[in-house]
Amino acid sequence: MPPMKSLAISVKVPRRLSVLAGLGMVLIALPLAAATPELAMLGGLSKGKWELRVRGEGTRSICVRNGPELVQIKHNDSGCSRFVVTDTPTDVTVQYTCRGNGYGRTHIRKESTKLVQIDSTGIHNGSPFDISAEARHVGAC
Repeated sequence: MPPMKSLAISVKVPRRLSVLAGLGMVLIALPLAAATPELAMLGGLSKGKWELRVRGEGTRSICVRNGPELVQIKHNDSGCSRFVVTDTPTDVTVQYTCRGNGYGRTHIRKESTKLVQIDSTGIHNGSPFDISAEARHVGAC
């Protein structure tokens, strides 16, 4: 008996229709992505001035407007790309890359809406860093 040949059916779809179908899929996916807030744990922290006590380095202040400012305590770059590893009600881990200026991985554990523990490691200006800090809300910015 001769081997069976598979039949392939080809349907020509006008280019305009395929572009519209692809756009429709994107529009359906956008509300789903927006429904899951990124870094929800940090968004629940108290807004305002926070005192950052970096073990072995001293104390400095940071103004927290929406929470993610605590992720990049070594890199002040605004154009860094971020990848959220975990985001639970009590902790968040974020990896970020600052093109031309290094990268980092930060883990933040929430003790309360006014107190967090931060551990961050990475490379900044060609040198490695390993930071352990406590951040406490102290008032308005």
